Amino acid sequence: MKILGLDSSGLVASVAIVCDDNLLGEYTVNYKKTHSQTLLPMLKEVAEMIELDLQTIDAIAIAGGPGSFTGLRIGSATAKGLGLALEKPIVSVPTVDALAYNLAGHRDMVCPLMDARRNQTYTGLYTFAGNEMQAVREQCAVGIDEIVDTINEKGMPVVFLGDGVPVFSEYIKEHCSVPYSYAPPHLNKQRAGAVAALGAVYFGRGQCETAAAHKPEYLRLSQAERERKEQMAAGGN
Repeated sequence: MKILGLDSSGLVASVAIVCDDNLLGEYTVNYKKTHSQTLLPMLKEVAEMIELDLQTIDAIAIAGGPGSFTGLRIGSATAKGLGLALEKPIVSVPTVDALAYNLAGHRDMVCPLMDARRNQTYTGLYTFAGNEMQAVREQCAVGIDEIVDTINEKGMPVVFLGDGVPVFSEYIKEHCSVPYSYAPPHLNKQRAGAVAALGAVYFGRGQCETAAAHKPEYLRLSQAERERKEQMAAGGN
């Protein structure tokens, strides 16, 4: 089974190819370039390096959200375009699930934290039995206080990762009452390798969709939509 993985849900842009139990290639950049500039050139370079014929892939796994609204739209459009051109199915992998899967096999409860602004985070809670992932709390958009309260209630050691870690580290230090740690740099951000590997698991279960049917899962309204809703609630136009 050969899976192409794409992730543009945050600042990171990442492309990977997983074949069965092997990561054949991965190109990940965490820098200030727009994903519309990077994803397809990155895919082209990876494909050339590993002599990949894209027609031979079985499916395209995409970080399906939540995350950056612009990033998700670019990733979705890229995956849909490739899926339609290659006539391949899409595996929409929840972004927070894929982020947690970076730490597959970890002994502690895993808590991804993506910065969703306004003291909110895209997050979830996960445990592993070997490489089998169990969601203790499905991905959600909540305040940092709510997820830390839930962690304290569970009473289990926890490891944090994601771009929300530097944003919320002081709050965690002050309010987290269980033993906690942080993932190392090479595992603490989105990676298409994890998207592809988890996508292969889901694809094996038949969890896929057509390219035409795929759309991102935002979990909450965009900032412009929220502001518009607030204006309407306040009687504005």
